[in-house]
Amino acid sequence: MTDSTTAEKAGAEDRTCLAVVLAAGEGTRMRSSKPKVLHAVGGRPMIGHVAAAAGEAGAGRIAVVVGNGAEAVGKYLSAVAPAARTYVQAERRGTAHAVLAAREALAEAADDVVVLCGDAPLVTAETLRRVRARLAEGADLVVVGFEADDPTGYGRLIVDGGRLVAIREDRDASPAERMVRLCNAGLLACRGEHLLSLLEAIGDDNAKREFYLTDAVAIANDRGLAVTTEIVPEAEVLGVNDRAQLAACEAAFQARARRAAMAGGVTLVAPETVFLAFDTMLASDVVVEPNVVFGPGVRVEAGAVIHAFSHLEGARVAAGASVGPFARLRPGTDLGAGARVGNFVETKNAVVDEGAKINHLSYVGDAHVGAGANVGAGTITCNYDGAGKHHTEIGAGAFIGSNSALVAPVAIGAGAYVGSGSVVTEDVPADALAIARGRQVVKPGRATEIRARAKVERG
Repeated sequence: MTDSTTAEKAGAEDRTCLAVVLAAGEGTRMRSSKPKVLHAVGGRPMIGHVAAAAGEAGAGRIAVVVGNGAEAVGKYLSAVAPAARTYVQAERRGTAHAVLAAREALAEAADDVVVLCGDAPLVTAETLRRVRARLAEGADLVVVGFEADDPTGYGRLIVDGGRLVAIREDRDASPAERMVRLCNAGLLACRGEHLLSLLEAIGDDNAKREFYLTDAVAIANDRGLAVTTEIVPEAEVLGVNDRAQLAACEAAFQARARRAAMAGGVTLVAPETVFLAFDTMLASDVVVEPNVVFGPGVRVEAGAVIHAFSHLEGARVAAGASVGPFARLRPGTDLGAGARVGNFVETKNAVVDEGAKINHLSYVGDAHVGAGANVGAGTITCNYDGAGKHHTEIGAGAFIGSNSALVAPVAIGAGAYVGSGSVVTEDVPADALAIARGRQVVKPGRATEIRARAKVERG
């Protein structure tokens, strides 16, 4: 954390904060039955990113204004942000109207109120801390803006002497104002004692007969309040209205996550081919080869190597372990230090202890593989019997021969040896040899007879 960030945090930490997240957009351009804000970026629904940033920035209360899909959004939030309360905007009449849907929350005392967009998931807690710090320093209203590469269509922030005097919509802007590249990001913060009054003063005297939150700037200026801006990079405030914008947002998230990983000492051999989740944890000296995908819930410890074309989700990889290439680690996988999971191996709900090896073409699910054990190519733990899942225990130092099927529930003792091609249905004691396959029979010359008979039959 930088000194400036520390100061910003200290300036606002003794102030209470309410975050109002606007998530009422219908998202019809998404062409989806799912609410827009539940579409994921970096493996997490957009509304989850926004709620997390607000919480990290000190928002003790979060009010989420929802429209269509309120039940689904509420269900998700109850799991990830139990303190969040949802409010329904039954009739869509503009952004100010949406904020007022949370009037009950606004009526409760708060030093700061931050208004966020549920479909702009890349805003950071650091930015929100800076915005709150501006309020702590004396600003009454802070509008977040960005310098647009192409400002067409955006509302322009008209600043005079450091004071924000107006937000001019693109269609209403003069030719000179259209040259302004400083644009409205749709996020603002206000002192709690002013916001409700400002919202109630906003009228609908416009072509759409809607109540625009941006009108609060002019009203605040008329009242002599201190109105200012906080400028952020354009990529941080990308909004999502369709699938193309969702992809652009994902790309921006991945670029940010990759930079952070490499800054933390991770080697990404081909960064543009590695995809990270919102909670991916990669320690220093981890090496990630090309075309690797990290789903949610992955932690990789120092010195581990993730080889090319692997997919990990809900898994822990301990120090010095090796994964892949072409490996799939599913949720519940826990690889010990120096363990190896190789090409075309899938694991699920499996604990693989230190130094154990599953190097080729195997499925290990609902299992414990002891330290130093070796699981040969083509081994399958048959964990599902059509009704329930069952556990396989493989002891330390055990050797499982290639092309074996371990029919769970079953235990292979420490140091035991399973002959290749075995179908093991009973426990194997420690240091025992188990062979469970049909006895080989060889009939000399029989192949020649079979070919001759077949030739006759074909005529």
